[in-house]
Amino acid sequence: MRSIGFKRHQLTTVAAVSLLVACGGGGSDPTPLPPARGSLVETPTVVATLTAAQINTTTATTGLQGLSGVAKCDVKVVALNYNTIGVAGEATNSSGVMLVPSGTCNGASALVAYAKGTDVQKPRTLANPADSETFLLAAMYAAQGYTVVATDYLGFAKSAYSFHPYLHADSEASSVIDSIRAARNAATAVGASLSGKVMLTGYSQGGHSSMAAHRAIERDNASEINVVAGAHLAGPYNLSGSTKLTNAIAGVQFFVPYLVTAYQKIYKNIYSSPSVAFKAPYDGYIESLLPSPTLTYTTLITTGKLPGANGETPNQARDAVFQTAFTTDVQTNNNSPFYLAAKKNDLLSWNPKSKLMLCGGVGDPTVPPAVHQAVMKADFDSRGLTNVSSVDVDAAVQATYGIAGKAPTDPTSAAFAAYYGNYHGSYEPPFCHLQAKVLFDSVK
Repeated sequence: MRSIGFKRHQLTTVAAVSLLVACGGGGSDPTPLPPARGSLVETPTVVATLTAAQINTTTATTGLQGLSGVAKCDVKVVALNYNTIGVAGEATNSSGVMLVPSGTCNGASALVAYAKGTDVQKPRTLANPADSETFLLAAMYAAQGYTVVATDYLGFAKSAYSFHPYLHADSEASSVIDSIRAARNAATAVGASLSGKVMLTGYSQGGHSSMAAHRAIERDNASEINVVAGAHLAGPYNLSGSTKLTNAIAGVQFFVPYLVTAYQKIYKNIYSSPSVAFKAPYDGYIESLLPSPTLTYTTLITTGKLPGANGETPNQARDAVFQTAFTTDVQTNNNSPFYLAAKKNDLLSWNPKSKLMLCGGVGDPTVPPAVHQAVMKADFDSRGLTNVSSVDVDAAVQATYGIAGKAPTDPTSAAFAAYYGNYHGSYEPPFCHLQAKVLFDSVK
């Protein structure tokens, strides 16, 4: 589900307020107001410019150009650091990237607000032209004339927040909403001209985040942010339903401990001690493992911090990490604290006003569409909504990466392991981004 000065600013603000009070002749010091959400902590910085020729060379070499099209614009990569809020509404900050079309592209552009997939690397920022996710956004959207803003989320890169509230709908939404405000605040300084139209998208965890932001904006911020479409890609919208699965998802050893420990930090009632949920040795360090300052998906496994080095199946990996009693309770008890926390963060039972598209591939072993996308679409359909569509890109994934155009079927083969190991993280995203761009082109 993958896919990185605040204090100085704060102290300067407090010092300025104190000086004004002192000059005014005394009295009780007023409590300083928190920074405005979406205001900039630092001056936005252009860290690189990707020329259209550079983008075309890379997309042609990698085969992406058939989906992205030929670049129409150069793209400025701008680092953002902006004020936002934490899970309890407390003031904090997040960083991110703004991708600004430039060169031959002129005129006002729509703003695409993007939420990234699950990240385990705490230092990682999307304000990096060499980042594969950033380049995909540049090629698919910014080089085609869209301005893009993408958050690093709370707890990553320059964010001072003490942890990442993984798959917590409200703080995901506020991170995305405040990134939109930050992009608007930075626009003049970086030469961006915005039309006022906003599109939302995200992949994997980001699909959950972008839909949470879509819901929150239409409910609370419609007069400020004109969302014209949302494309939510391979997201885990039905979190409570996923806790009832008896067979574990691919990547369970990363995603489920990440979620359990995040909800413990948010709700404080998931377990009384780590050993109630986690087996040794994981119970000794799991709460501080993710996101990691040094480890990647690969090195989390190769260093033995998480299981997987010996070819464990998803069920074996789950059972190596979690106490059996904890797993059973979550699966069978609707009063399980973890189930109830997941239910709070489901994205069912709301009615989008703008166009909304769901995208995924039926073969996805990490965020199975049968559990999330299909349930989400059925929920929308149950209320007769006609502005919601659902796309399955599995045929395109099979045709491009399968054997003779078909997914491998022998679960013991190396081809099977490679195909399904890459499905969610590498194969599926570009095809869903293409579908998102088709939607956005229709409303821009």
